[in-house]
Amino acid sequence: MMQQISLIKPTIRLKEAYMAFYQDWKQSGEDMVPWVISKDPVNFEEMLDYLSKNEDERYIPDGWVPSSTYWLVADEKRVVGAVNIRHGLTEKLLHAGGHIGYGIRPSERRKGYATKLLALALEKCNELGIRRVLVVCDEHNSASRKTILNNRGVQDKDYIEEDGNVIQRFWIEP
Repeated sequence: MMQQISLIKPTIRLKEAYMAFYQDWKQSGEDMVPWVISKDPVNFEEMLDYLSKNEDERYIPDGWVPSSTYWLVADEKRVVGAVNIRHGLTEKLLHAGGHIGYGIRPSERRKGYATKLLALALEKCNELGIRRVLVVCDEHNSASRKTILNNRGVQDKDYIEEDGNVIQRFWIEP
């Protein structure tokens, strides 16, 4: 049975829980997804400030778009996932990044969290005024594809990266 889960803004209150989440990823040796969780949290307050500033275009580097980061929290005390929502799309994001990047910590996978995380992220997209949401995954990532399809994803044309990796692209209307 899944616990009470919610999507919340990163907060100092969950520092220990986030550090456990971060260590779980580091120990797995996997790429950290979404990219924002790869930011070293050793100076936790600085990391929180960085994430907050990513929402304000005044602090965004050229070629980037504002984005909002949320943590998926179980029982108000365990960080089980994270999502980064891009408020717009660059040419690169239109092909290979999409509006939403999300990930579930390795020790908490195959429990339904990803489907719920994406559903909650789509609600946030709606609040941000994003009426058509692009979500992508690598062709070999069947779990992510299933998550996207479970959230009403409609497949669009694939994008093939220079190295031959196939990115599957899906549109969702929240």
